[in-house]
This record gives sequence, structure tokens and C-alpha cells, in this order.
Amino acid sequence: MRGVTAGRESVLELLPMVFADPGEARARAEQVLHSRPSPLHASIAHQVLGIWQRDFGDLRIALRHLRQARDLAARAESADREADVLATLGVALVHAGRTRQGLASFERGVARGSGHTRARVLYRRAYVWWVLGHHREALEDVRRALPVLRQADDGIWTARALTLRATVHLALGAVDRADADFTAAERLWETTGQEHDKADAVESRGLAAFRSGDIPAALRLLDEAEERYGKLETPTFMLSIRRCEVLMAAGLAPEALAEADAAIALLDRIGGQPTRKAELLLAAARAARSAGDPDTAIARAAVAVRLFTGQRRTWWETHARLVLIEARVAAGRRSGRLVADAAAVAERLASFGSPAAPQAALLAGRIALALGRTAEAERHLAVAARSRHGGPPPARMTGWAAQALRARAAGSGRGVLKACRRGLDVLDDHRMTLGASELRARVTAQGAELAALAQEASLAHGGPRRLLEWSERWRATVLSAPPARPPADPALLGSLTAYREIAARAEEARGEGRPIPALEREQRRLERDIRSRTHHLRGDTPGYGDRFDAGRLLDRLGEARLAELAVVDGQVHVLLCGQGRVRRFAGGALAEAVAEAEHVQAGLRRLAHPQGEARLPLVEAGGRRLQELLLGDAAAHLGSGPVVIVPPGALHRVPWALLPALRERVLSVSPSASSWLRARETEPPPGGRPVLVRGPGLATGGAEVPELADRYGTATVLEGEAAQVPRVLEELDGAALAHLAAHGTFRADSPLFSALRMADGPLIVHDFERLARSPYRIILSSCDTARLASVGADELLGLVTALLPLGTAGVVASSAPVNDAAVVPLMLALHKGLDAGLSLAEALRDARTAQPGDAVHQATGWAFAAFGAA
Repeated sequence: MRGVTAGRESVLELLPMVFADPGEARARAEQVLHSRPSPLHASIAHQVLGIWQRDFGDLRIALRHLRQARDLAARAESADREADVLATLGVALVHAGRTRQGLASFERGVARGSGHTRARVLYRRAYVWWVLGHHREALEDVRRALPVLRQADDGIWTARALTLRATVHLALGAVDRADADFTAAERLWETTGQEHDKADAVESRGLAAFRSGDIPAALRLLDEAEERYGKLETPTFMLSIRRCEVLMAAGLAPEALAEADAAIALLDRIGGQPTRKAELLLAAARAARSAGDPDTAIARAAVAVRLFTGQRRTWWETHARLVLIEARVAAGRRSGRLVADAAAVAERLASFGSPAAPQAALLAGRIALALGRTAEAERHLAVAARSRHGGPPPARMTGWAAQALRARAAGSGRGVLKACRRGLDVLDDHRMTLGASELRARVTAQGAELAALAQEASLAHGGPRRLLEWSERWRATVLSAPPARPPADPALLGSLTAYREIAARAEEARGEGRPIPALEREQRRLERDIRSRTHHLRGDTPGYGDRFDAGRLLDRLGEARLAELAVVDGQVHVLLCGQGRVRRFAGGALAEAVAEAEHVQAGLRRLAHPQGEARLPLVEAGGRRLQELLLGDAAAHLGSGPVVIVPPGALHRVPWALLPALRERVLSVSPSASSWLRARETEPPPGGRPVLVRGPGLATGGAEVPELADRYGTATVLEGEAAQVPRVLEELDGAALAHLAAHGTFRADSPLFSALRMADGPLIVHDFERLARSPYRIILSSCDTARLASVGADELLGLVTALLPLGTAGVVASSAPVNDAAVVPLMLALHKGLDAGLSLAEALRDARTAQPGDAVHQATGWAFAAFGAA
């Protein structure tokens, strides 16, 4: 008799085990079925296998097991056993899209169960109501279940119910209530061995952190949850959905789309839940829309709408319809039908209490405005504008965008600017919670519409100074404060070291013609790990930097002129600052200038080789054309002093020294006027020292470095095995002048992995961001070191922009491939000027003039630019 009891207890342990150790539970359940069990024990084993297949495998197989478990429970004449299986079967049927059958199974389960078992059935029905988007019904079932579960001292199911209630609260925007429930659930989970449930609790805390606006914490917690799930070897479809949402909020929409599509492919491969597939399709549609791919968004959203409709999931279907309409508008469609559809979606979302309702109302108003239906637009925009005073940052920004559009329709330039200012303040507060410079840059895309509306209103209703102020308000904001310095995280440092080693081995193998797919896979894995760990950093900078002061800029310019290029509705406007005033001149079309700059860059690449000299007249003609497009009549008003050019991100590849009006100038480039001012007012370090670094593999061997070492005498010289990244970083920290002769590699796909090649591998932007203070002046003498990636609204990521917020006041770098031999005399002449007390811009101007007049040397001089103000 005692053996039977032990066996019964052992079989009953399988149900909690399926969420503690899913693989072990599945194996034991299969053993039970091979041992000719009683109907009761067989029912439990089939239920365990059904749960495993439902959550981690093939839903069709799950339904077969659960129907067998139901029938065996009826044979065992155990009403509570039958009720429990009916609840599990109900969840599986709803996930299979058979909503009516699933709810009917729950009705029978509630009727058959009693006491503790009935409370568990109610909890699972509450979960199904949440899946279906019936939040009030979900809260009611949890309310009925929780007291019974607590009275039974059932810690596992009480924690599950609290977690579910918190998740429903989040869907309704009640973050504080959700946080209280998550905290209570987490305390209970610590008393259990339910490892899968614990991982789910960490995932849920990540969702709560995201809803409260803490993206770094959300990313950290979701990554921790993924590690926990990985140890259990269970799929993570819900985690992928949640991570997509966070990645999009962080400005990483392409990564979100890739994650969603990969999860969909895996789900299809294993025959997983159609309900999860619909949710993943919705996540993919949102990500594609945010990534600027409306066709993919339309395709994914249309399938999601169809699946949600078939699953009777009205809440989800309505959210998918919102994305579908947004994607159609992004694809250029406008019609009265779309206005009506968006308005209907807004009303339904509002009835659900969804935080997305203002977004839908804004969409309806925006379409109506485009069709000239001003009165109708005002109705919808007024509804959307109500969200500007409360809720999470995206909802408040939606409200301020609606208010700005209302003001524009009413002809109030002042109202537009006020609304844009308030909306961008919300985004600034949100942006500064992010520690990683990449996230700060990418998240600015969320304010692009507000920035464009403000610049448009400034051009129409204000003078050049106001347009300058608004151009600065949204230009290079990521440079306004240094990124959060990574902590002494052994895991991050270990990944950086491993990355260097793998990258160096891959480079060596390429040179020898050996295959490197395994090394490349490991390199990509390490890149993902480094990015992930830096994204966890929380911003520690209070506020968001000093506001731009045009008067202070004009005072500091002296005899210099600063030309800031603002782009409004695709047209370039030159804002020429100097002599105590700001003047505006008309430029050309931005698209034409970008195309011309690419042609010129192609020409410079050819001129880096002696046989390409026939391209010189074409390159010079391109320089004249760029001057017409980018400076216009302002070229005749530059005066005789130094010139500072402040281009938008789209024009960062223009070789400014090629423009005829700028060739003989003391010329510097800056991402923003504010950044130039900060550089101008940065003091050099006391007693600073020069540092000279020579990396491997240069065609000339970095021939300028020995001569520079003789010139400076006391310089620290790092070459050969001494030029390894840890030592180089140690010497660069706080240096007065650094000259790095090393191969440069620009990564357009991931600009913070742009690198300089050192003896032990790449020195990447992530390494520079660990410096307490980067060198006051830095010279990067190799190819492509000034190339940058334009991201967000108008932000630039790359080597140069990584250095400027960290204490560097001036950089010389190249935006194009250069001839290594021609670089040596240019660099020697540059340092001669610095030794004579000149600034970087002055020394570079004189160094260009001193070069031979052949095409190769001219092109080399044009390729280099001075950034900043040192």
C-alpha cells in the first residue's frame, strides 16, 4: 500500500514539474505511460505531455494528448481531475484558434471543479481572457480565484495569478498596480523550485520596467529571462514579442523585425500556437512600419488581422488594424475610407481602455488634414491631444504632435512651436534615461515629426535666428552629454577581449585565404553580446545639457563665420552666423546634394591611385556643383576669416575642402553649433603629453611616426607588440595630442564597431567610450576614419562623434580612402603647424597648401577634415 501511495505522489509531482524542469517532466510522463498506469495516472501523464507540446512543441499533438487525458479522467470518475484537464484543454483550444470550443471547455471545467481545483480553473480562464483581450473578464476571474488559492496556501498558483493580474494591469496602462503584483509574485517564486515560472517572472518584470519607461532595465531583464529559458531549453515566443516592443522603443526596429520573423519561422517549423503566431505577426508589422518598410508591414498586419478575427480576439484584431492603416498611409495612400477606418479603430481602442487610442485618433486627424478636411481633422486631433498631459512618454508625445498639427491648421506658428517644444522635452527626458550612445541616437527618430513641424513653422513665422535655434534644438543631441561610462563589468571586458582576438584571427585567416565561417559566427555572437550589455546601461546625466544660446555663439565666433545647413521640406537653407547676426540664404535640394556627394566620393576613391588622375576635372566640377547646392549665395559672404560648417547628418560625407569657396580657408566641420561651442570652450589637460600609435599592416609602415617621435622628443610611442588595445587606451586617456596611424574600418551596419587596427585586434568605438577623458586633440591618419552612420532624426554615429562628447576638442580624420604614401607628407606638415602653435584647422589648411600639385596629393588633402574647434 505504501508503494502505491509513493507512486501516486510521484505521478502527481509531474504537473508542477512541467514548469520547473520541462524536459525532465516530459521524460517521466512518457515512462509512466509505458508502465501500464491506472486511468488516473495515465490522465496526469497525458496532461503533462499535452502541456509540454502546447507550450514548447506541436499544438496538434498537444490536443490529442489533452483529449486522451480528459477521457481518462472521466473513466477515473474524478470530477476535480476532469475539471483540471478541461482547463488545460481550454487553453490549448484557444491557442489553436478554436475560441468557442475552448470557452465551452472552461464552462464545463468550472462546473465540474470545486474549491481549490475550481480556483485553478478560474485562473486559467482568466489567462485565456487576457489572450483574447477581454481584460475586465480576466480581472474578475482572478479576483474570484486568488482568495481560494491563498487560503489553500498554494504559493505556485497564487504567484501565477498575481503575475497574470499584473500583466492585465499593464495592458490597461496601470503600471503601479502591475508593479505591486509583480513584486508580490516574485517573493512567492523565491520559495518555489519552478524555474520556468521564475524565468517568466523575470520576463514580466522586464515588461513592467519597459512600461514605466526604463528601457535599459527592460533590456537587461529580458536578456536575463532569455538566459534562464535557455538553460531549460524551452522556446521563448512571448519573450520575443515583448523584446520586439522594447527594441522598437529603443529605436532598433530592424532588429525587432528580424527577431519577430525568426520566431515566426521557428513556430511554423514546430507546429506551434496560432495565437502566438498572430501576436508575432503583429510585432513584425509594427517593427516593419517603424523601420520604414510599409509593404512588409502591410503584408504582416493583414495576415495578423485575419488570424485574430478567426480567433475571435477583438482587442488584438483592433490593434492589428491600427498598424495596417498606419502602414497603408506610410505607403502613400490617402482616402476618406481610411479616415473613417482610423476613427473607428480609435473608438474601439478607447472602449478597451488601450493606451494606443490616442495614436489612432492622431492617425485619423493626420489623414483628414492631408485630404483638406480641416474640421474633421480638428475633431480627431482634439481627442488625440488629450494624452499630452499624462501617461508614458510615447502617449504624451502623440498628444503634443496632435496639438502641434492643430495649431498649424489654425495658422498659429507660436502654438506649433510651443507644442513641439513640450513634446521634444518629453523625448529628451526619456532619451537621457538611456546610457548607450547608440540608443540615445536611434530613439531621436521618435521626435522627427515634431522637429520638422517646428523648423517649418520657424521658416514661415520667424527670422533666421529662430530657425537656427530650432535647427540646433534637434541636431546632434546625442553629443550634448557623454554616454554612461560602462562599469568595470568583467563579462563586458571579457567579451571585448574575446572579440578582439576572434576578429584578429579572422583577419589573419582572410589574408591567408583560409575559410572563416566559424570565426565569423563567433564574431557576430560577441558583437551581439557587447551591444546587449552596453544597451543595459542607464543614463546618469541629469537634464539634457545646456540650451543653445545664439547670442553666446555669435560672441564666441569673433572673425569666424559659422554656416549651419538646415533642411526644411527637402530644401537646404544656409544660416550664416557672424558679425553679430544670423542671415539666411537659399540652397538647393537635399536629394541632389546627397547624390552629388556620392559621385564626388567615388571620384576621390579613384584619385587615391595615380592612374585615376583623369577623374580630377570631374571631381573639381562636382565640388563646384556642391557649392551651388549647399552654400548658394552665402559663398560670397563668408568673409576672410575661418569658416565652420555645420551640415545635417545626410551630408556628412561631403569633402568640404573641395568646394572652391572653402579650399583656401581655415575650415572646420562640426555636427552642431552647440558642439562647436563646447569644443571651443574645452580646456586642454594640464601637462598633457603627445601619444603616437602605429598599427600593423600599413603600406608605408606608418612612416610619419618615427619622424614625429623625433620632433616631439617626450612623446609616448606605441608600436609593434606595444600597440595593443589595453595599453593604447591607458595612454590615450587624458592625452593632450594623439596621432594614430592605423588601418580604419567603417561599419555602416553597426557603426559602434567601426575600428582602428591594433597589434592585438580592432580598437572599436565601444573601447573609446570607456575612456574617462579622450585626448584633447586626436589625428586619425588612415582611410575612412571620419565616415559616420546617419541614424535617428539627425544623429551621427562613428569614431569622430564618439570622441567629441568625451573631452576631445578637435579631430582630424578622413572621409574617403586615401593614398598611404601621400598621407605621410601631409601629416608631417600638419604637425609642423601644430608645433608652431596653430589650431588643427589652421595647420591642415597650411598642410594642404604645402603639398605637391598632382592629383593624388590634392585628393588626399581634400579627403581630410578638421572637426571641432581645437
